[in-house]
Amino acid sequence: MHFTTDLGDPTTIVFIAVVLFLLAMLYFGVHKKIAGALDARADGIRAELDEARRLREEAQTLLASYQRKQKEAEAQAEDIVKQARTDAETMAVQARKDLSERLERRAAQAEAKIANAESQAMSEVKAKAADLAMDTAETLLRTKLGTADKSKLIKDGIKQMGAALS
Repeated sequence: MHFTTDLGDPTTIVFIAVVLFLLAMLYFGVHKKIAGALDARADGIRAELDEARRLREEAQTLLASYQRKQKEAEAQAEDIVKQARTDAETMAVQARKDLSERLERRAAQAEAKIANAESQAMSEVKAKAADLAMDTAETLLRTKLGTADKSKLIKDGIKQMGAALS
């Protein structure tokens, strides 16, 4: 490229205008303002990155905390289930024991009632048998026997009644 110093040449005029423009920019400190703006933007980006890192670390801390709480809750739920099973088994054993005891008491009461009824029935039967035997003996003695046979029959009847009632 060839450079001319002729002031009428448009290339020279554009060159001088560009140099003057750049000198004016330097004089007014535009380069400092541009550098400051770029630095401010870089600082803003750096601050956003730091904030993003801080938020990420906070999120990881929260995640770890929630995972730990979840594990604790699962362990607690498992303990509750185990305790409930143990309680249910204990209650079932106690219920079986109580039912067994109630059945045994009722069986004992029923046996006692049966024994009492048997004893009462036997007493009634013996009394009835004794009454019948005495009535029969009295009837026989009055109708069929004489006086000599009566005393023997009475003695034999008394012996038989004693043996029957024993």
